[in-house]
This record gives sequence, structure tokens and C-alpha cells, in this order.
Amino acid sequence: MTPQRNLDAWLAYISAQHPAEIALGLERVRNVWERMAVNGKAPRAPINITVGGTNGKGSTCAMLERILSCAGYRVGCYTSPHLLRYNERVRIGLKPVEDSALCTALAAVEDARADTPLTYFEFGTLAAFWLFERAGLDVAILEVGLGGRLDAVNIIDADCAVVVSVDLDHQAFLGNTREAIGFEKAGIFRSARPAIFGATNPPHSLLDHAAAIGADLMVLSRDFSFTRMEQQWRFDGRRGKHHALPFPALRGSYQLKNASACLAALDELRDRLPLGEADIKRGLLEVELPGRLQVLPGRPTVVLDVAHNPHAALALEDALGTMGFYRNTLAVFGMLKDKDIDGVIDIIQARVDRWFVATLSGERGATAEQIFDKLAARGLEHRVKCYANIASAFAAARSEAGESDRILVFGSFYTVADVLKSNA
Repeated sequence: MTPQRNLDAWLAYISAQHPAEIALGLERVRNVWERMAVNGKAPRAPINITVGGTNGKGSTCAMLERILSCAGYRVGCYTSPHLLRYNERVRIGLKPVEDSALCTALAAVEDARADTPLTYFEFGTLAAFWLFERAGLDVAILEVGLGGRLDAVNIIDADCAVVVSVDLDHQAFLGNTREAIGFEKAGIFRSARPAIFGATNPPHSLLDHAAAIGADLMVLSRDFSFTRMEQQWRFDGRRGKHHALPFPALRGSYQLKNASACLAALDELRDRLPLGEADIKRGLLEVELPGRLQVLPGRPTVVLDVAHNPHAALALEDALGTMGFYRNTLAVFGMLKDKDIDGVIDIIQARVDRWFVATLSGERGATAEQIFDKLAARGLEHRVKCYANIASAFAAARSEAGESDRILVFGSFYTVADVLKSNA
């Protein structure tokens, strides 16, 4: 009999059930899922959309979720990581599921796994699937955690798969080149089903894998495109055009690429998921996603962004340049030590006047001293102050910032989460 636990106790328990934080592979997860199945068959939502990629996954999932919800569909959305509450990862009808439902689902995973070791992410993925199969969904949107081919989410066959982007990140698990990483990302594609690539430079490995399995691949600028105008934009797809679209509520010009990948996927599914133009426009206007170029109300301006690799830093750097004039930009910065801290600094440093660097908690967190050394190597030591934690760094930045200054909080989900907590 599975012991009764509250959600915090469950999360502590599942984090200790596998010796590794990340253990790629589908066999263990698939076996447990089959044991959780009803009548010996794993049920599934009528339509599944799987979203992978180096960056842009969360934004694309959020747009899909909102547009489909505006059209009246019952939508489940599974994403990771979360910012403040674990419940953010599993949403049904746009709302995070309650603690009690998550506890019941985690108990179902525990009962089915027997002695099979599962990681924290695998536990949570199976719990989300268990909840979705009982929720009477029209569609499930599933965000890949890491890679694609061997990610736990990939035990579900996608009716449509989206790879938003491919760049360097998680090299220890996915490989050291875009070609190696592209192959892993393409693992979510399925034979004879639509597969979307949301950038203009697909790795050959992704193209080759899609061709080898017979996936119906569409690539940005080759098979679908967008045109930005002064007050609106247009989408041109294989199945037609969408005119006079409002810009997504998520800030950043790069969001038009994410929105285009979203619309390409929805167009391919429209025979099964019909949408009106009003649903699309309303969804783009109402979409929300904390921590992606999020601007907090008040003065000084506070910008939050979870950018944690060079590819994301490039998008952030470009967006910062379009936000208007600020006398100074003060960066509250913390990263994980297994990320490319040097690459991120090199891209962002021209936009930053002063650095407030802090140690992130946990074994993976880089120390403030380690980040200071990297900034000092670039001759920036006179612009840097070090703090024991993000909350202290943010408080110091706020005390020094004038009303015409901008505070940029970035480098990790943990960095943004700590500021959101301290600012609550």
C-alpha cells in the first residue's frame, strides 16, 4: 500500500528514487506506463502534439495551448521546468492541477513501477500522462524535457511533432554538434505524420531522419513563412494564409518564429481540430508565459528571462536592443555551472553596465566567485558585485537602480524563480 504523502513529500521522495538526475532511455518508462494502462492498453488523448527544441519550446506550447483553448477544446499541457510551483508543469483547461490530483497520480506511478528506478522527470511525466488520460481531453500538448529521441515524453506517438530550434545545449547528453543534437531532436517525428521545424537552418541529420522514417516535414521559409508588418503580421502556410494577425502577447521579435511553427502545426491538424481566425487571433493576444522577456510593473523596469544558453542569449540580446532607452542596465545574473557561461556573457555583455552576480543553490549552481572570474577575464571586474544568493543580488540592484534604469534578471529558471519569490 502506497503511503500517504502531501505534494512536497512526494516531490522529495521521487527525487531520491534514481541515482542520476537525468537517465535517458524509454524502456523503463514504457514498461511502467504499460503496467499503468487500462485493460492492458495505454489510453491516449485523441490528439497529441509533442514540442521539442533547444529554445522556444515553452512559448510554442503556451501559444498552442491558448489558441486551442480559445477554440473551445479541452486541452492538457505538460511542460518543464516550473518557476514557482510544481503544479505549473501539468495544466488542464489552462489551470494547474491541484496538489491532491498530483499526489494521486504519483501514487499510481509508484504502485506500477515496482522495483523499476525512475528519475524525478520520469515520475512526473508518467503522472501527467495518467492525469491526462482521465481528463477527457481533446488534445494534449507535451513538451520534451531534454533531447527527444530518448526523452520520457517520447513514449507517446505524436500526431504532430514540432522541433522549434536546434542549437548547442546539454552537450554531455546530446552530443557536441548541431548535427548530433539535431538527430536527437528529430526522434520525436513519426512516420507519415506532420513534423514541423521552426527555424531556417535545419541540421542535415534532422532532414535525413525525417526522410528515412517518412515523416511529413515542413521547414520555416521553405514550406511555411511569416511576414512582419508595422502593426500586424501574416502567416503563409502549405494550407493557406492567415492575414492581419496580432503580434503575440509574449515579447520579442523571435516569437513570430515560434508562432509560425505553432500555426503550421495547427493547420496540419485542422481537419481534426478546426479553428476559426478569431480563435487564433484571440489566442495570440491572450497567451501568457512567465519568465520569457517578462516585464514587471513599476519603476525601475525589471526584465525577467530564463535564457541559459548562447542561442537564447542571442534572442535576449536582440530583444533588449528594441526596448527603448535606459540610462543603465543592471544585470542580476546566476547560472548553472554545466552551462556555457562564457558564451552567454560574450553575447550579453555589451548590453550590461553593472553586474550583480550570485550563487545558485544546489550542486549544479555556479558560485558568484566563479562567475566573477569569468567577467574579470574580460576586464569587467570593476563593474561586478558578488552576492550569496539571487534575492540579495536583486535587492542590491533595486537599491542602486534609478527610475530610468533597467534591471535584467537572467541566466536560469532558478534565477528568475528566486526573484519572483522575493518580489511576491
